[in-house]
Amino acid sequence: SATIDTERFSEHFGGAPVVEVSGRAYPVEVRYRPLDDPELSKPRDQPQAIADAVVELYTESSGDILVFCSGEREIRDAADALADLHLAHTQVLPLYGRLSAAEQHRVFEPHRGRRVIIATNVAETSLTVPGVRSVVDVGTARISRYSRRTKVQRLPIEPISRASADQRAGRCGRLGPGVCIRLYTEEDYRSRPAFTEPEIRRTNLASVILQMAALDLGGIEAFGFLDPPESRSIRDGIALLEELGAVNPTHQGTRRWLTKLGRRLARFPLDVRLARMVIEADRNGCLAEVAVIAAALSVRDPRERPVEHRQHADQLHARFKHPDSDLLSWLHLWEYLQTERRARTSNQFRRMCRDEFLNERRIREWQHIHAQLRDVTEELGMTVNTTPADPDAIHRSVLAGLLSHIGTKDPDGYEYRGARSARFFIAPGSTLFKAAPRWVMAAELVETSRLWARGVAPIRPEWVERVGAHLVRTSYSDPWWDADRGAAVAYETVTIYGLPLVTDRSVQYGRIDPAGARELFISHALVAGEWETHHDFAAHNEAMIEQVLALEARERRTDLLVDDGAIFEFFDRRIPGDVLSVRHFDRWWKDARHDDPHLLDLGLDDLIDAAVAAPDTDAFPDVWHHGDVAMALTYAFEPGGTTDGVTIDVPIGGLDRVDPAVFEWHVPGYRVELLTELIRTLPKRIRKPFVPIPDTARALAEHLGPGDGRLLSALRRELTRIGGVSIPPDAFDLDVLPSHLRPTFRVVDDQGEPVAEGDDLAVLKAELRDAARAMPATTHELEQIGLTTWSIGTLPRVVEIGDADRRVRAYPALVDEGGSVAVRLLATADEQADAMWAGTARLLALNLPSTGKMLRLLLTADAKRAIRSGPHGAPAEWVDDCLTCVAGQVIADAGGPPFDGVGFDALVARAREDLDKRVEAVGSASLRILGLARSLRTTLGRTDADAPQVAVADMQGQLDQLIYPGFLTAVGASRLVDVERYLRAIERRLERLVENPQRDRELMSRVQRLEGEYERLCEALAPSPEPAEIAWMLQELRVSLFAQALGTRGKVSEQRIAKALEAL
Repeated sequence: SATIDTERFSEHFGGAPVVEVSGRAYPVEVRYRPLDDPELSKPRDQPQAIADAVVELYTESSGDILVFCSGEREIRDAADALADLHLAHTQVLPLYGRLSAAEQHRVFEPHRGRRVIIATNVAETSLTVPGVRSVVDVGTARISRYSRRTKVQRLPIEPISRASADQRAGRCGRLGPGVCIRLYTEEDYRSRPAFTEPEIRRTNLASVILQMAALDLGGIEAFGFLDPPESRSIRDGIALLEELGAVNPTHQGTRRWLTKLGRRLARFPLDVRLARMVIEADRNGCLAEVAVIAAALSVRDPRERPVEHRQHADQLHARFKHPDSDLLSWLHLWEYLQTERRARTSNQFRRMCRDEFLNERRIREWQHIHAQLRDVTEELGMTVNTTPADPDAIHRSVLAGLLSHIGTKDPDGYEYRGARSARFFIAPGSTLFKAAPRWVMAAELVETSRLWARGVAPIRPEWVERVGAHLVRTSYSDPWWDADRGAAVAYETVTIYGLPLVTDRSVQYGRIDPAGARELFISHALVAGEWETHHDFAAHNEAMIEQVLALEARERRTDLLVDDGAIFEFFDRRIPGDVLSVRHFDRWWKDARHDDPHLLDLGLDDLIDAAVAAPDTDAFPDVWHHGDVAMALTYAFEPGGTTDGVTIDVPIGGLDRVDPAVFEWHVPGYRVELLTELIRTLPKRIRKPFVPIPDTARALAEHLGPGDGRLLSALRRELTRIGGVSIPPDAFDLDVLPSHLRPTFRVVDDQGEPVAEGDDLAVLKAELRDAARAMPATTHELEQIGLTTWSIGTLPRVVEIGDADRRVRAYPALVDEGGSVAVRLLATADEQADAMWAGTARLLALNLPSTGKMLRLLLTADAKRAIRSGPHGAPAEWVDDCLTCVAGQVIADAGGPPFDGVGFDALVARAREDLDKRVEAVGSASLRILGLARSLRTTLGRTDADAPQVAVADMQGQLDQLIYPGFLTAVGASRLVDVERYLRAIERRLERLVENPQRDRELMSRVQRLEGEYERLCEALAPSPEPAEIAWMLQELRVSLFAQALGTRGKVSEQRIAKALEAL
């Protein structure tokens, strides 16, 4: 070699003799013409300098001129500059590696006239251009150099060594004396290194290290290289082997360092990355395809693009492009070549390759490497798939070798962020250049003017996480309690080489920090009650905490209930350390509760802070008795709220018998504060003798009370006695008393529902006097209230009431009053039928075994949300509606409600036979309906502006007709399946609304016309079964018009409904 350092070789091999065999060489004159030559009037760029040098040589010498440039772009710029010279009888020819074989061969063909060959360093050592008498040397070349920072192979333009410069100059001294013009200074030449840096010091060493380990040659650091590689380059090579799983970092320096996978990789005649792809392909069942791709990536691209035929070549090569992947394009090309080779002779195949701009020599090399791969995979026992593989499997296999060649696209623009902060762009020739997927991998990352990705394919971050599991870094943040999962979770972030594969993925915190997860479980589930549970202790503890909170509200204090830390310690002492979630807890508690079912029951001693005074429950009664009227008291500690203090529920039936004056003294617990505040309302001159006022009030409260008459009179009398001052009757300013010292009176009806509310009972009595007097306990000997069992014997179907002159018929019936039933006399038989059914259903429900627990087992988190957002509002109301619905179903099966005790007992017996089955069926059906209704209301509320709002309002109106408080009992168990179907029909209608709003409008108009007639008719008629049946027919009509595929319950049409309306 003309550029080798022979002295160092000789020294390395112990002073081996050097035999020099030199070719014949003529003297070469070297001239230096730098770009910024001081003899010139202005600086030049490189193309201009080349043109000047060619003109100089053109006029002084004969023969061809060889111009050395650093790359393809510089060659094109120089060719353009020379074309502007219009040199006579002179041909300008480019010469670089990516030219087609035919274009490269042109420099060797006989020719007339002179030629200027513009070449890269391919003409320096790889081949000899004939006829060259002059050389122009720009002094630079693209040198392949591995970047340890970005881990990619770069092709930077660098100054050449003196040996390379001499080699270039020597190219014009083969035929006779020559001239070489260097476009740099002689000082620059002499300052350059003598020889080009050896390739082992500027390339990735992974394959070298792998082969040395497989051959057991010892560590690369100790190997006797002529030019030992830098330690940083060695570390980079080892890092790539670790990335590919070829070595085990924990066993470095031992015979176990090379993994089983690494030994298999060493068997392949390929770059280590490509070999890793092939091994992964065997696991993924796509070895046939990946072997083709790996072989293709190991050779130069056989697709040629001659400058003068570039567009035609691109059109021909477009046949092989896969729209989604550069890698899959290789498979298209391979299949095409295999088919053509079988169908043609060797000469025909060569001609086809030439005509279609395919390099036949590179194709042969591709096929040869593929054949080698086939042999190695057979030796290793790999299985070649015989059916086409899934593209995703192919890409996952290739990804195994390119884990550090991945990137994610910036949201704005087409730049990709790659491994280790690298930034790259997809090369323009890629099929994905415009598509720009979010995540890609690249077979090659090469830096020229910028970092380009070639051989690009789309990937998914979850593939990287799985294939690169040994490389990813995982971090966790923001642990929190997830009540739906019943466990502590945290946000997980997964990165590889600085690229975020996963951000904010919620994962079980227990496997990351068991102690922290347990703390969150106890704090949120057991202490705060943020979990879905049916355990008895949870309900007990909730009730106990509510009891303490109620005591706090009564005494208007916030220090009774212990803090959460004390409750946490209670559970922490009792629950094992491995209980981290609801699932763990349920498994432990299943056995632990048999040993001590009250182990986790909180008592008042656990909940009331021992450091504070115990509450005085007698001072804050639950019921206020006045004569025969009992009034419930509720307490609220809501300063500034309308119900702050005590609220007294006064039954409307006893309103006339309650004297407002009895409440002046308030409950005992507020009496001292009431007296204190009353004294403070006195003018300053009057209240001065009673300072300190709180002490005076406490002394008065010890002997003053309701037995001393009216409050203000008794207080004036005692204050006068104590202070010796006269206190006028109007001296107290009651308007400035704190709101909690003025009781709130709430008048309630027989069902406990509020009728009126205010802080002046006398005003309420005046407003409700007529209503109170209209509600005697009973108005006929048959009428009774508060019934919870059938204790009325036989109930007559009809009675006559009134005096002898005015006898009227009345119809006795059981009337549902919520927690009980009453016997009332009604005006018509239809009213009796409706009331009797509802009242019997309520009484039956009250006499059946409790099934609330069974219903609550159905209450998942989603079910509770559906109930709370529905008409029931609370699970208790839903349970009540379900039970009365079941009772109604039993009554229907029995043929109607009974009117005597025997019939009612038979009804109870019938209900007990399959009660659980009935309850579960109604509960499940109702939850499906409520969930569907909740989903529909959400969707209807989010419809965009494009959806016709008239149609949306119509569907919301239909929902309101179907789903309302007590709808389960009202429609009956047999109709629940129909209600669900009607909701499904709304769902179908909503899905099709935007597609054809005009048709929806037409169908809606037809339905609404009939509904309008029906509503007008109902307003004019008394309630009866006939209008109700037409209402169901209208719902079925909606199904037939908007969702016919769901089917209807019997035949229905607009004509049938019109006839039914007419008949009614």
